[in-house]
Amino acid sequence: MRVRSERFFAWFPRGRETVRDETVQRGDTVTTPLWYVLGFAFAGFTFVFITVGAAWFLSHRTKGDRHKGLPYESGIDTFGDTRGRFGLSFYLYALLFVAFDIEVVFIALWALVFADLLTGGLIAMLIFVMVMEISVLYAWRKGILTWK
Repeated sequence: MRVRSERFFAWFPRGRETVRDETVQRGDTVTTPLWYVLGFAFAGFTFVFITVGAAWFLSHRTKGDRHKGLPYESGIDTFGDTRGRFGLSFYLYALLFVAFDIEVVFIALWALVFADLLTGGLIAMLIFVMVMEISVLYAWRKGILTWK
């Protein structure tokens, strides 16, 4: 099976024509996208380095007083251990929030293309929601959702 491309055959003379297509002869179609990529990469790196350099240049470089290294720079001395551990329930609620936040994103995107998915898309989303609801019931049954 041959795939005929206009670019490929532009190099060959057609009939009595001997003049090649100017854009293919100069090579603009090959190098133009490369220049765009290099230009955007250069602009991106330049922006990052100028931003970091400006932040370093404009920031204050004084050591400050003894409160500068404390967790809170309000000037109030801390009491107790400032690196105390949080309870496990905070992390579990955060993980559940992330899981259901991702579920909301999936359902929102699914709703946008609902008309194109037909019955298979509806069944797949019902299975997805059912698995997520089973996980909520499991967490509830284990007592994870009760605050202690």
